[in-house]
Amino acid sequence: MKATYLQAINLALHEEMRRDPNVFVMGEDVAVLGGAFKVTEGLLEAFGEDRVIDTPIAESLIVGAAVGAAVLGMRPVVEMQFGDFISCAFDQIVNMAATLCYRHGGHASCPLVIRAPSGAGVHGALFHSQNPEAWFTRVPGLKVVAPATAYDAKGLLKSAIRDGNPVVYFEHKRFYRSVSEDLPEGDFTVPIGVARRRREGGDLSIITYGGTLHQALDAALIAEQQDGLSVEVIDLRTLLPLDREAILAAARATGKVLVVHEDRLTGGIGGEVAALIAEHAFDYLDAPVRRVAALDTHNAFSPPLEEHILPGTDKIVQAIRSLAAC
Repeated sequence: MKATYLQAINLALHEEMRRDPNVFVMGEDVAVLGGAFKVTEGLLEAFGEDRVIDTPIAESLIVGAAVGAAVLGMRPVVEMQFGDFISCAFDQIVNMAATLCYRHGGHASCPLVIRAPSGAGVHGALFHSQNPEAWFTRVPGLKVVAPATAYDAKGLLKSAIRDGNPVVYFEHKRFYRSVSEDLPEGDFTVPIGVARRRREGGDLSIITYGGTLHQALDAALIAEQQDGLSVEVIDLRTLLPLDREAILAAARATGKVLVVHEDRLTGGIGGEVAALIAEHAFDYLDAPVRRVAALDTHNAFSPPLEEHILPGTDKIVQAIRSLAAC
């Protein structure tokens, strides 16, 4: 069946709630309204108010209550209405949920999913455009995923719900209705921690995820058609744990690596990817690892300014050409 990115997430929630009565959904406006983006539409009618719960505007409360429910055997899926406001729940996520299993010597688990609609390119300005994934990719006990296709959006969410650990699930707002594909009938999952090669290539490798995957694919096609370059594209899909073998294999295969992400350059996951390659695949490199990312500034409301700040297809094409010339 053909499904948009948004519909894929909605389908995953319906299917997992039918499969497991311990799964429930909680967040701001997720019940009566069906979510600010309509991602949870239909859940209240299908499963009732005991399993689809509207909460106050209090992210710390939402995640804190979910941690308590998870400890008692439930499998909560909570929504941060905008990923930017996940910072309000930071203590509950990194100091409570992430440490719970370790604190109890492995005798307790916290099967919790935190959905975080994130990303720019929608003119959301300061508080509705951020990509805060790097805040969490250094926290032991968490898993962090960022699907960029409808298939992965569904499959990774189902895997996250079934996982015994807290998973922060970053879904890109720009993809909700702009990305779609045919999904297979029946149950399927996408494994957490496994990257996927989206495009074959031998001249250089792009390693990306989330909001810049499709831009990277477009840029690779342009570079092939206009410059005769063969560009491989790797979609990380999971940011914690990173698929180290896929990253190193890409570096060893082409010798030139471009890391692309929508998050800001400084402190972004691209720095960790570059360090990993420098430490374990340096002898294979024909040029330094390069990065294309957002500028180190706040997101702008003005469309021209936002475009200037963000990475985009044209910037990726320029970086491909520059790296290939080395």
